[in-house]
Amino acid sequence: MNLHDFLDHVGTGAVIEGGSAHHTFLHQTAQDSLRITAELNSGYRTPQEVRDLVAQLTGRPVPESVTVFPPFYCEFGKNLTLGQHVFVNMGCMFQDAGGITIGDGTLIGHGSTIVTLNHAEDPARRADMLPAPVVIGRKVWLGAGVTIVPGVTIGDGAVVGAGAVVTKDVPANTIVAGVPARPIRATGFDAPAE
Repeated sequence: MNLHDFLDHVGTGAVIEGGSAHHTFLHQTAQDSLRITAELNSGYRTPQEVRDLVAQLTGRPVPESVTVFPPFYCEFGKNLTLGQHVFVNMGCMFQDAGGITIGDGTLIGHGSTIVTLNHAEDPARRADMLPAPVVIGRKVWLGAGVTIVPGVTIGDGAVVGAGAVVTKDVPANTIVAGVPARPIRATGFDAPAE
């Protein structure tokens, strides 16, 4: 098993069966992620040192315009894509094995959680994981303590109120809030420029 094979597998939404080669690969890769995030969170790091560690975590360069305030937690790392001018505040947790993409100019409030794996309901298959990517558009603002569940897409320019649990797609330029998150109103702004 290698990273390419794993990402191809989860990219189709196929189940990661408990005890399978894909499951083992996920857990092995998580050890790298835990090591890198422990280093990231163990003391003061300059903004460039933080970006360098996040680049190790993701396995790809991180734009100089990205800002991540530790502590930051990520269980896989290799399926996380950050656009230009992304800001991630303190205490965020990203479960990216199923894929997280964050668009340019997006702000992630402190203590937010993004989840991309679910478990089977059948107790006999509970170790199985069901991947579904989370896609966050450009110039989105997630308030503090937001939770986004697997398979959600948040449109460009949307705002998610603090403490919301996002269980369904959010249209562009829409404000949502609550548990579960529901539309409150349009932002009143046009779609963000590219």
